[in-house]
Amino acid sequence: MSGVCLKEIFACFLLSVLYVGSLYVWNATQGRDHPSTIKKRCISVFFMTIVSPFFVIWFGSTDSEVTLLTQMGLRWEGLIPALVLPMVLTFILFLGPLVQSHLTVPLTASLRLYMDPLYWYNTAQNPIWWRNQVVAPFSEEFTFRACMLPILLQCVSPNTAVFVAPLFFGVAHLHHAVDRVRAGIDLPSVILISCFQFLYTSVFGFYSAFLFIRTGHFLPLFAVHAFCNHMGLPELKELVKSSGSLRYKLFACHVVGLVTWYFLLYPLTDPALYANTRLSV
Repeated sequence: MSGVCLKEIFACFLLSVLYVGSLYVWNATQGRDHPSTIKKRCISVFFMTIVSPFFVIWFGSTDSEVTLLTQMGLRWEGLIPALVLPMVLTFILFLGPLVQSHLTVPLTASLRLYMDPLYWYNTAQNPIWWRNQVVAPFSEEFTFRACMLPILLQCVSPNTAVFVAPLFFGVAHLHHAVDRVRAGIDLPSVILISCFQFLYTSVFGFYSAFLFIRTGHFLPLFAVHAFCNHMGLPELKELVKSSGSLRYKLFACHVVGLVTWYFLLYPLTDPALYANTRLSV
């Protein structure tokens, strides 16, 4: 690896360290879900959204025709399809979990709930919701994709960047092990949970990095991340516990969603749809 590339890798490493380190500058002893801790950490990541673009300025493209905002995926061209098609693609990927979730709560009931102003009023009072659905998706995608990928793309191919950048994202989530130890969880369990979290956050990171490079937009990453946080991991235990015929139907929905997503992945992320004339995978 060239010396220049080592410089870019170090910049991404430093950016990751600063992001995680900013969460621990506070003397927060109440736990990560305590409103006070959430507010303090929101302040930290807000600070990081100010700092992160400077890394792009220092290590990003020197091409005068490519603006800083364009490098970070903040542009108007192709914005409408960027807000729609990646979400459609992600809904297809989650076809199985979506069908499974509406077995216990009918779709009509869910729609009525989401259209109820009182539901959103109560939700807006919940700091955990703000962290999981707004602050974390926005700040993580902004730092680890919109700011980190332009840096990596200066020295590696788009295909390589898709697989390298998520590793920083996955490792950054290992700091949750500290909170689990403080909560009294035994060390073997903490290690197992942390390894699993590294795995699935890295896998999501691959997908998000792929979307960024293909679409050239930041906002769909934020929307997709928020949706994935809302859905969580597939409830495979509930799937296995389902009755015979229902289990097969749910399994079929999971498979159909995954296969359809695979075949639509490239067509629905065609850079031409998003007026993305720069890099692609």
